[in-house]
Amino acid sequence: MIRIPSLTLDIAFPPVEQALADPDGLLAAGGDLAPARLLLAYRRGIFPWYSQGQPILWWSPSLRTVFDTHAMHVPRRLARWLRTCSWDIRADTAFGDVVRACAAPRARERGTWITDDMLAAYAGLHALGHAHSVEAWDGDRLAGGIYGVAIGRMFFGESMFSGATNGSKVALLALCRAMDDWGWPLLDAQVASDHLFTLGAREMPRTAFCAAVDALVRLPGHDGSWHEHFPRLEPADLAP
Repeated sequence: MIRIPSLTLDIAFPPVEQALADPDGLLAAGGDLAPARLLLAYRRGIFPWYSQGQPILWWSPSLRTVFDTHAMHVPRRLARWLRTCSWDIRADTAFGDVVRACAAPRARERGTWITDDMLAAYAGLHALGHAHSVEAWDGDRLAGGIYGVAIGRMFFGESMFSGATNGSKVALLALCRAMDDWGWPLLDAQVASDHLFTLGAREMPRTAFCAAVDALVRLPGHDGSWHEHFPRLEPADLAP
């Protein structure tokens, strides 16, 4: 039987070194999704991930998937397409729409891990200026987007979606370009996927990741909405 700590009203988490090896990274269960607990979790290299009907599960995998924002990889075919794309790129103009699009079940999936409680929790963080979206717009159509949590000079990506081909890639590349411009070196992508590796993601041991996060979240970032802070970018700017 798997045994993990159960969280109480106290927002403290166990040390991440206590996370299970199988399933990799499972650290604790329970608690709530209050802003103070979520922000503490991210500062410690922990994130929530669970399905409807489960208790809240908290994770810190042994290997963390990350992007070095100065070293994104743009495949040649994507680069050619970016140079012809006329989409607009914006930030924090449709946060709720991006999260709801990310929550929609994907092909060959029956459900979503972005529950109603998660939707409400990240909307609360957005209102506090900690959760943000980057959006790709094709006219008045939302072609893709990514959302996550910013603390200091660290961004913790939660999910992204494509409403049109390459939509999520444009949003991700634009986010990393902005972060690089701001002096934010690292984007957390949580868990590995072949799709992320094609864009330059790498895996980072938990100890090194948590040390980097601890330093970056202490630095001054951008408080409040990103709508005015976000650089003016066009898809062609994202091609090497």
